[in-house]
Amino acid sequence: MRFVKLVMIGVVLVGLSGCSSKFKSYHGPEVTRIEVFKDKRQMQLLHQNKVLKSYKIGLGFDPKGHKTVSGDGKTPEGKYYIDRRNPDSQFHLSVGISYPNNADRAQAYAKGRSPGGDIFIHGQSKERQRSRDWTAGCIAVRNREIEEIYAMVREGTPILIYP
Repeated sequence: MRFVKLVMIGVVLVGLSGCSSKFKSYHGPEVTRIEVFKDKRQMQLLHQNKVLKSYKIGLGFDPKGHKTVSGDGKTPEGKYYIDRRNPDSQFHLSVGISYPNNADRAQAYAKGRSPGGDIFIHGQSKERQRSRDWTAGCIAVRNREIEEIYAMVREGTPILIYP
């Protein structure tokens, strides 16, 4: 009887080891900044001047130029920082970008418009994307990649987004 219990516990443990969580852990060097190159569709996580990870990305559905108003489909350009983390994102996981800043707000308000907001680095939607640039202005990566990013990046990390 004791042997049967041990075998059953072993089977359960082996079964559970196959379960994967979207929450990964990271014990490497601190990510001191993120750089996004919109024209190359590339994002890099850096520690000082050393690239720790590099990712192919998708952008807003109208990616050329800086985001100026809500609904324009553009991904912001400039210096921002990671300002929040969303474990319950509809896009698997996400980390927030501090857009809009004061200059972004002033530019949009001068046009009588809202600058928009809720710009994130996030995973994929449940719907299949038909193009590489499909977001409303966010930076999209694969789900397994946002799991790494979510583990590696902390609030307050600077993010530089280049044209």
